[in-house]
Amino acid sequence: MPVPPTLLLVDPAHFAVSYTINPWMQPGEWARDPHGMRRAARRSFEALCAALQAAGCDLEVAPGTPGLPDMVFPANAAVVLDGRAIVARFHHPQRQGEEAHFLGIFEDLRERGVLTEVAQLPPGCFQEGAGDCIWDPVRGHFWGGYGPRSKREAIDEMAAFFGREIVPLELVSDRCYHLDVGFCPLSGGEILYFPPALSPAALQTLHQRVPPEQRIEASEDDLRHFSVNAVCAGRHIVMNRTTDHLRTALTQRGYTVSEVDLAPFVLSGGGAFCMTLRLNWSSA
Repeated sequence: MPVPPTLLLVDPAHFAVSYTINPWMQPGEWARDPHGMRRAARRSFEALCAALQAAGCDLEVAPGTPGLPDMVFPANAAVVLDGRAIVARFHHPQRQGEEAHFLGIFEDLRERGVLTEVAQLPPGCFQEGAGDCIWDPVRGHFWGGYGPRSKREAIDEMAAFFGREIVPLELVSDRCYHLDVGFCPLSGGEILYFPPALSPAALQTLHQRVPPEQRIEASEDDLRHFSVNAVCAGRHIVMNRTTDHLRTALTQRGYTVSEVDLAPFVLSGGGAFCMTLRLNWSSA
């Protein structure tokens, strides 16, 4: 029997959109009604948790920290495989304060037996977690994004730590500042992706490794809906409210699509995948 996904989320009590480090962030929109936005973010978070649990996921919810609003996106905090976690190094100063707090969260998970090892990258070796290092359980390797945030040299550090292949994919769109904004491996072997996010060389690599019948191209509209930034749990896919086009494409392939209104988090440039970190991926 497949092991249910165990996902880390961070409580949104301290979430806000107060600065701009990607093209999606709208602090002005948040500032017009911060109290209403916080209430909406809480409702969205609870709806996401319910959808993930309905899809068979077990959840670990950690507290956030005042002044670090983007902790609510733990996908950027670490990469985890076979119980071993390596904690992110953030590119932007606005997020670098998260590193110590996430290190504490992961050490607590290690002490509780959820993880077996917690490591850190060298200082200055920028790599922003599973958002830029996505495990593909069908192919048994990682897809590693680099460019806007994570650096190419970090891929070698990660590959040495995990002892697994990481296929580098260069990102060339500032809207897809992490790979997970425009790239999502599915449980049936398909890859849902936004082609303009990738360099010509990265697209060639993808096409060489994934046959045409397993490639699902996302549209500009899908990207705006943050539909590619989705959580795939078996045949269930949890995502922000999506487009008719993508919903149809996925259901025709046998997936059950659960849509959640994540609008407050989209204002910060994050969707369902950004808000979760899988803790129990296995290379077996």
